[in-house]
Amino acid sequence: MKARIKDCPLAATVEHIGDWWTLELLHDAFDGLTRPEEFRASLGTPPDVLAARLDTLVRQGLMTRRPCPGQDQRPRPNDPDLGRSAPRTQEPDEYLLTGPGRALRPLLLAMAAWVNERLPPQDRSMILVDARTGREVEPVVVDRATGLRVDTAHHVFTAGPAASAPLRARYSGRRAGGASRRQDTGHEAAGPPPPPAPSSDASSDAPSEVLDTVPEETG
Repeated sequence: MKARIKDCPLAATVEHIGDWWTLELLHDAFDGLTRPEEFRASLGTPPDVLAARLDTLVRQGLMTRRPCPGQDQRPRPNDPDLGRSAPRTQEPDEYLLTGPGRALRPLLLAMAAWVNERLPPQDRSMILVDARTGREVEPVVVDRATGLRVDTAHHVFTAGPAASAPLRARYSGRRAGGASRRQDTGHEAAGPPPPPAPSSDASSDAPSEVLDTVPEETG
């Protein structure tokens, strides 16, 4: 299936990792696996199928292939029985994540957290922990510059400078810095706590605080 809007970054991501086996291989690679026999032992994938899938990730730029460290590229000493140099033993290559491949790790963390958030703690089969302390952690998406969470109603997509006409049409009524009509996610942005609400016995002529409001979708 082709993307309806070709330059949509969400569609581009799905084109790279849309197959379930891509996530499995990336997951194992993030756990430190690099050699085909390690991936086979973990996933139970037939060698020819695994080789094709690894080659796909290499073509997509998510992994790179290189000879295993310590692979002997020198010919063996002459074999007296054959009268010539014996062929080299070919060791398998190893597959390493590239920069774009490593950049997908937060996406895998968020996907696992999305499932775990809907399960009671005793029903979670895989959790994310701080390896130094063993404490379970909750991954969230924050803005690099401010450290604020971006899964709020005040953070929205808008057309970028290289947006195509269909993408600009989709976001034509939205301006960066303007109001959003998205429904609040229920997450509060990190930062200083809001000021306390005025007490019920405050004088009627005291100035009231004006809060920004975000209207909900009406359908």
